[in-house]
Amino acid sequence: MSGTSSNSKDRKTRITVLVALAANLLIAAAKAVGGLFAGSPALLSEAAHSVADSLNEVFLLAALRRSRRPADKRHPFGYGKERFFWSLLAAVGIFVMGGCFSVFQGAEALKNGAEEKLSGYVAGLIVLGVSFLAEGVSLLRALHQVRRQGGRDGLRDPALRTVVAEDGTAVLGVTLAAIGMVLHMITGQVVYEASASFAIGALLVYVAYRLGREARDQLIGESTDPETADRIRSLLAEQPEIDSVEALFTMKTGLDTALVAARVDLVPGLDSEQVEEVAVRIKRSLAEDVSEADQIFLDITDRPAEEARESPAATGERGGA
Repeated sequence: MSGTSSNSKDRKTRITVLVALAANLLIAAAKAVGGLFAGSPALLSEAAHSVADSLNEVFLLAALRRSRRPADKRHPFGYGKERFFWSLLAAVGIFVMGGCFSVFQGAEALKNGAEEKLSGYVAGLIVLGVSFLAEGVSLLRALHQVRRQGGRDGLRDPALRTVVAEDGTAVLGVTLAAIGMVLHMITGQVVYEASASFAIGALLVYVAYRLGREARDQLIGESTDPETADRIRSLLAEQPEIDSVEALFTMKTGLDTALVAARVDLVPGLDSEQVEEVAVRIKRSLAEDVSEADQIFLDITDRPAEEARESPAATGERGGA
């Protein structure tokens, strides 16, 4: 059931990403032509922004496809973290292709100036208006999906989170570019468009940093949310054969999957065969109650709690039952 739900979410996310990709490809071409025609650095910065977004959508489509591959001998915990890796590449793309090029365009405008043609600016503003509408539609589609998937909880998906960040930034970036272009047209001072390019660049660098930091945390082994961890601990503590839960470790291995490693002290009097049966039953029960628990390892211990709280990797004693 959980797998079916995840596949359904992925299909909806894929449609959202494809909508954003189509919008960005058309907008990038329009902005580039309009920017060259108007000699507008802000519009060219926005064109670079849309190109970066288009490339990132390709990364996200790859993430959606590759992260659902089944586990194999080389990757026994599956390919779920591919989703985080490709979202990290998308963040790098926003930083390099969007942020850095925007700053470069602003510096070039201040250094060399820009042409001042009324017809060019009118064409540029029309392009920005169309871009605003297209980006707005894409953003509304992404926000609608986020709301359908539980609001903030829906933003756990790095693909959906990246689309929302890109579209939101694009709407704000188009607004900044339009303001800079209008002020340049009215005053004849290129500094306004250059400032808009710098502002767009700073905005993109910030968004890239936030997306990259979140992807990094997920890649290096982020734990499940506290509510899920508390639920797992409570379920273990409720088992009649468990005397105490000495330590619990969790790590996300994908968007909807997690590794669970618990060190437990069983009640006295159980022989080895009973311990094995109990461990199998507890793991099966935990997997049924917590769909996120994809891989479950139990380590039976009778050591003091302080010692048992060390990482399983650090102690390496008694492989999980």
